[in-house]
Amino acid sequence: MSDAKVVSLDGIKVACSNCSLASLCLPFGLQPDDVERLESIIKRNRPLQRGQMLYNPGEKFRSLYVVKTGAVKTYTQTSSGDEHVIGFHLPGEILGLDAIQNDQHGCFAKALETTAICELPFNRLEELAVNIPSLQHQMLRLLSREVSAEAQMISLLNNSTAEERLASFLLSLSERFKRRGFSATDFFLAMSRQDIGSYLGLALETVSRLFTRFQDHGLLEVDRKHVQIKDLDKLNELMKHQIPCHSTAGRSS
Repeated sequence: MSDAKVVSLDGIKVACSNCSLASLCLPFGLQPDDVERLESIIKRNRPLQRGQMLYNPGEKFRSLYVVKTGAVKTYTQTSSGDEHVIGFHLPGEILGLDAIQNDQHGCFAKALETTAICELPFNRLEELAVNIPSLQHQMLRLLSREVSAEAQMISLLNNSTAEERLASFLLSLSERFKRRGFSATDFFLAMSRQDIGSYLGLALETVSRLFTRFQDHGLLEVDRKHVQIKDLDKLNELMKHQIPCHSTAGRSS
């Protein structure tokens, strides 16, 4: 292998170190040429600025997108203009899988902060997957994960109290940051309290009140969007045994 090829492969490892697609390239024993073929189809466009759209409902599905840095929210909109948040996507996470079936996007995707995106043209990805079985396998894993996450969210909204919903959300963020090598207990929330409420089916006032209660009980320290989880065990325990609370912080908005 030439020195140039070694440098190229090292560059790919650095570029994908926090990316969910890294597991496509390296752990499954791909040959360097296959890794470079995958790298060759990835488009790295100019970063999205806060509030900029990645795609809109009705747009033709052409690519999958991976968040490299920053964060994106996906949401639908009612006829009156109200948003319903359906997901938050952090570094290393993929967007657009839901558009494969109908060949068009069914929701909005908006950058919550300055966000770098890796774009994978789907027709090129399909062509590669035919010749790289492990790539095809990972695509199926990603689709399965998407279905599982949606089912878990439906269960959470149908069967959980407000406290359990927020605890579950914070624990999910903690685990997602940890998987990507970031702190599991000290992070910034890219999303607003309003967005969190929309996602969890709670009123803004309920979300704000719960953050205050969690802090008062020593579970968190919160400074605007900066969150420090002080007691992960108690936060996990809250999923089974709720902290006593006033009736005003009930199940939903």
